[in-house]
Amino acid sequence: MFRALTTAATGMDAQQTRMDVIANNLANVNTTGFKKDDTHFEDLIYQIIRTPGGQNQQGTITPTGLQVGHGTRLAAIFKSFSQGATLQTQNPLDMAIEGRGFFRIELPSGQFAYTRDGTFKTDPNGQVVTSMGEPLDPPLTIPPDTTQVIISKSGVVSAYIGQSPTSTEIGRIELSDFPNPGGLENLGHNYLAQTEASGEPISGYPGDRGIGNLSQGYLEESNVKVVEEMINLIFSQRAYEVNSKVIQTADAMLQKATNIR
Repeated sequence: MFRALTTAATGMDAQQTRMDVIANNLANVNTTGFKKDDTHFEDLIYQIIRTPGGQNQQGTITPTGLQVGHGTRLAAIFKSFSQGATLQTQNPLDMAIEGRGFFRIELPSGQFAYTRDGTFKTDPNGQVVTSMGEPLDPPLTIPPDTTQVIISKSGVVSAYIGQSPTSTEIGRIELSDFPNPGGLENLGHNYLAQTEASGEPISGYPGDRGIGNLSQGYLEESNVKVVEEMINLIFSQRAYEVNSKVIQTADAMLQKATNIR
């Protein structure tokens, strides 16, 4: 009964963390480029009372043995990088990545961050920056008197400048990919950072080396599915309640045992 108390407590703790993850997913249902988090649990060490395949008192081999578990714990929280729906914005500097890849952003510290959020604007110098004001890397500057900007699926950026009837290529957007995107570190502000687990970034143009294409005038929405998260919320709540019932039942059994005369 004492084991039941601690075992059920591990289940409640695990479900509480899962609830926190679900809450964060639902809070970011409208966050551009957000990738939902999923939880992975593993069982704890077992108490081996009798080893499977060991000999019993009669000298025969036991087919199963006796192994009592001690509960569960959270093994990992990992991002699901499934494609989110695209939303048309008509903003010529908005871009959605169709497939793998991230935009590379230069932070004020000189470090690079990576994002799926393709909401870009220009600063007073015409440089393309994020909503936080950090520049896209490689740098891209829109010339003065530009009347129209065209971004191809392969990342080629062309501009119609002044009264010119023809467009001029002014740069090309590069994307980065990682061997293990799930190993990226969350920085907030829609930014991710490279870690040893993610591996070294693989840079290339859209459409090359397995990297996705660009869609101008679109943004990738969050890949959170509200109905799916609500179902997970119900499952987690019920699992939490069941584990709390186990604690109540074990407590009642202990009370009965202490009242025996």
